[in-house]
Formats: sequence, C-alpha cells, structure tokens
Amino acid sequence: MHSLTRRDFLRLSAAAAGAAPFLLRSASAHATPLNLPIGIQAYTVGAEMNKDAAGTLRKVAQVGYKEVEISPMSTIPNKDLRKALDDNGLKSPSGHHMIPDLMTKLQEHIDSAHELGQQYMVITVPWVADPSRFKSDSKDQGASFLAVLNNLTLDDWKWTAEQLNKIGEQVKKAGLQLGYHNHNIDFHPHGSTTGYDELIRLTDAELVKLELDCGWMALAGHSPAEYIARHPDRYRMLHIKDFKKPAAPITVLGGHGADAPAPTELGRGFVDYAPIFAAAKKGHIAHYFVEQEPPFTEMPATEAIQVDYDYLARLKA
Repeated sequence: MHSLTRRDFLRLSAAAAGAAPFLLRSASAHATPLNLPIGIQAYTVGAEMNKDAAGTLRKVAQVGYKEVEISPMSTIPNKDLRKALDDNGLKSPSGHHMIPDLMTKLQEHIDSAHELGQQYMVITVPWVADPSRFKSDSKDQGASFLAVLNNLTLDDWKWTAEQLNKIGEQVKKAGLQLGYHNHNIDFHPHGSTTGYDELIRLTDAELVKLELDCGWMALAGHSPAEYIARHPDRYRMLHIKDFKKPAAPITVLGGHGADAPAPTELGRGFVDYAPIFAAAKKGHIAHYFVEQEPPFTEMPATEAIQVDYDYLARLKA
C-alpha cells in the first residue's frame, strides 16, 4: 500500500548554471528505455500534494517528469488540479481507484477521469464481497485492512475478477479503459496458482488491462519480464520501483522483520530493469511511472525522486 508521508522536493536553482541540467533532462525525456516520457505516481509526493498541489506539480515538472498518475483529491477541485497539470506541461493519463468506490459512485469517478484528461482508471487493490470483514469498529483499522488483504481466498479473487469485468464494461462505454494494479499479495500461492493468475484468467482482456508494478512482483519472487512476455497484450502501464533484496520472497503487506520490504531508490536495490524494459519493448506499454515506497531512509523523498528520474534517463534497454 502507499503511505502519504513525504518530504519536500529540492528546489532547482533559477540561475543559468542550475537551468542547464534541467534542460538536458527535459531533452532526454524521450530518449529513455521505452522512448516514452518518464512519469511519476503522485503517491510518491502525497503529503506535499495535500499541502500544495500546484506547487508540488511545478517541482515535479522541474525535475523532468512529463506525466503524473494521479487520483481526484479532497484538497483541490478537479478543475484546479487539471489547471496545475496544464500550467506545468504535465499530462495525467491514469488515476487509481478502489473497487467499492467504482461500485457505488462509478459515474462520479468517470467524470473525474474525463476532467483530468485521463484514459485509464486503475483498480489499486482487490476487494471482498462482504465488506464487514474489514472491521470498522476495530481500534486499528489499518491492521484490519491488511489482515483481510493478506488472507484473500481464491473465491475473493474470483469475485474481484467478476467486479472488474462488470465495471470495465461500463468504463469502456464511457470511452475509457479499466486497469488493474498488483501488489505482492497478488502472488500468495493458492495450490498451483495465485490470485493474480486467476484474475488474469478470469478477466476479459479487452475490458481489463494491467498495470504491472514491477517492484511488488519482484519482491514476491516473480519475474516482471516473464509476465510481460506471457501476456504482452494485457499490459499497458508499468510502476517502476525498487527494494533491497529480501532474504526470501515477501507476499504479505505490512510485514515486520524479515517480512518487511525495504524500499530504496531505483538502481540501489535488486530489481533489474534492463530485461523488464527489453520485454516491454515487445509489448504494448504506453506509460510508466516512478513510484517509491516509504520509508525514505537514505534521503528525503524530494531527493529520491531526482535519483529515480536520473536512473531512468540514463538506462538503455
């Protein structure tokens, strides 16, 4: 899951000496591994977005990012958020949504996606048919939430796939495309299969495309490059993140000790992106987004996103 605790971006110097690197990074935006502009998931700077969305997007653009995956925010109207994107030359091709929101307020979310100029509406986590399993009276609702997601059954995955097909049909009629984003829990084994494999098998390939979170998949012990090669037409977007190599694959969220993921900047962990991008070039990837998970232990998030950007800007598949 994503934390919204982030720190400020570094401010770029307005002096000519500081402007030159920025211009160089901007010029390289289309010379990246997939010949696509580098995007960022807004959760990476969520705390800053909540305080000053326009200012934060300005800083994102200054680093060199060209696209932002962003969801409607409670702190700023969609029209103002769209203006902030436009003012900084940023596009938002995609946003994240939760299944219960789309089941109850689908038209509202479709309208928001249109207002932000988005093409993709992406489901960020699986869900369950009986929401009372998320104990609302629990003193620690976060722990209750994780407990349910960490113990999903195959029936839960089948129900999730059914909802995605239903929602995806309505989203398609609205001129948009539904997607699904994985975490590491998707790869918890259920006999000879996983929830993720069942979801791919049971969802309509035209109604539900996939956003592959490479870091979470690799953390769970699976190969993003192999999944892209196996399902080249399903994947449309990538999340680019890194972790320090775990002692063993991790398929639970919110773990402790050896079960706790250790996020890090791109190129400083164990995820090898060269084969991932090589496989992606043979598929139909349209967008990719940097997303670094908290905690930011070695540097502030504002510095980390620069490291992440520079890694992609110089990586060649």
